[in-house]
Amino acid sequence: MINPAPYQAYESFALVRGEDGLLELVMGEPGKLPVADAKTHQELAHIWHDIDRDDAVRAVLVRSIGKGFSGGGSLDMVEASMNEHAERVRLWQEARGIVYGMVNCSKPIVSAIHGPAVGAGLAVALLADIPIAAKDARLIDGHTRLGVAAGDHAAVIWPLLCGMAKAKYYLLLCETLSGEEAERIGVVSLAVDADELEVRARDVALKLARGSHSAISWTKYALNNWLRSAGPAFDVSMGLELMGFAGPDAREGLAAIRERRAPQFFKPTDPKHE
Repeated sequence: MINPAPYQAYESFALVRGEDGLLELVMGEPGKLPVADAKTHQELAHIWHDIDRDDAVRAVLVRSIGKGFSGGGSLDMVEASMNEHAERVRLWQEARGIVYGMVNCSKPIVSAIHGPAVGAGLAVALLADIPIAAKDARLIDGHTRLGVAAGDHAAVIWPLLCGMAKAKYYLLLCETLSGEEAERIGVVSLAVDADELEVRARDVALKLARGSHSAISWTKYALNNWLRSAGPAFDVSMGLELMGFAGPDAREGLAAIRERRAPQFFKPTDPKHE
């Protein structure tokens, strides 16, 4: 699929113009779980500025045609961030581009979340103005299991969505949150049956596209001052996450993922050697 103007340079996802000014950002490939490699992460950081400047767009729908919404960052990108200072700087800049790009984009954004949603993909899913999840979707912030602080988006939005107690429970423990439970505690706007997800999300996005652009975009701008006020918490979380990539826990976390085992961050002293 050839992306429409002015999006021809984007290769990691498809952009489809629909009716009434709806732009669909479509991730993944059928049968595969989308993973954010270095190029995808870079493009997710830049796309929101281009969408904001596109006068033909009145609303955005983010969805995946893969077997889930997002599998998180690629292991190669994670490993590179452990080994290269320049890579950590790049990730810091791009994470800011994703978060502040979505927060400041004047166009309302709807996400349709199915299957697993992890990492940078989860950030895009939950920073949408109206996130809609399949009831059986699985939302996982995997940072602490990897051995790094929960950065990306978590500090800026989870406490506002579900309160500090629930945010700490899911972020510190990396517990899986179903779409149904995510709606109950306020992490997503709606949870629907999986076979209704795309239709329902598109209906909501079209309703936004057909509404008053000034009224909707200005209301979004005003509400998102809550997120802007949490900017210092986000900046700290990203700095701590990237500092963690340089430490031993991140290396153990990455090894555990590759070896399909539980990470061993704490290793009790062998009594025989005390």
